[in-house]
Amino acid sequence: MKLDILAFGAHPDDVELGCGGTIVKEIKNGKKVGIIDLTRGELGTRGTAATRKQEATNAAKILGVAVRENLGFADGFFINNRQHQLEIIKMIRKYQPEIILCNAIDDRHIDHGKGSQLVSDACFLSGLIKIETEVEGSLQEQWRPKQVYHYIQWKNIEPDFVVDISGSIETKMASVLAYQTQFFDANSKEPETPISSKNFTDSVDYRARDLGRLIGVTHAEGFTTERYAAVESLFDLK
Repeated sequence: MKLDILAFGAHPDDVELGCGGTIVKEIKNGKKVGIIDLTRGELGTRGTAATRKQEATNAAKILGVAVRENLGFADGFFINNRQHQLEIIKMIRKYQPEIILCNAIDDRHIDHGKGSQLVSDACFLSGLIKIETEVEGSLQEQWRPKQVYHYIQWKNIEPDFVVDISGSIETKMASVLAYQTQFFDANSKEPETPISSKNFTDSVDYRARDLGRLIGVTHAEGFTTERYAAVESLFDLK
């Protein structure tokens, strides 16, 4: 299955929080999108790897993605090395996406920055013909995505560009709230975390509202890019 967009997240729920609205919009536009979670989120204070797996499955259905896989890297302890790069290269070559979306370049959680650089490095290496990988006994062809974009997470990183998600915010929020163990629940007896407060859940919406305000729409998501974003004409900018 060839995908148009492949979104990576260090943990289940990273993609939903960072770029769920953009994914919904692109699927509405006829694009095929997939998600790859690097870890099972097993070190999370609330919930378990099993509950996160079910929540990720539910969220994927809400978003409408074509595929979701989990690489099973060690939550908190994966590193940017050859072993981990090769596993990501296999996914890039398997799905041959034109665009990669991945974690914020710098963030509160150490896995986010690590995951960001790991995926970015793998995207480059995936285009090298002398790096051989195989899946189910078949050699893969080299593939390098045209663009790598990084979504924004906990920290308020200045975006290089923003995407209007005004018609997709409700679905984005539904996919986020599919992670019932992780986010605000007045009846939960589990320990509080930085993301379990109502303020955090509200912030997902009001950040999108604020970015939308800056470009004259209702909601938007921001991204940083590793190279200049080119346009054919000045009239392409909105």
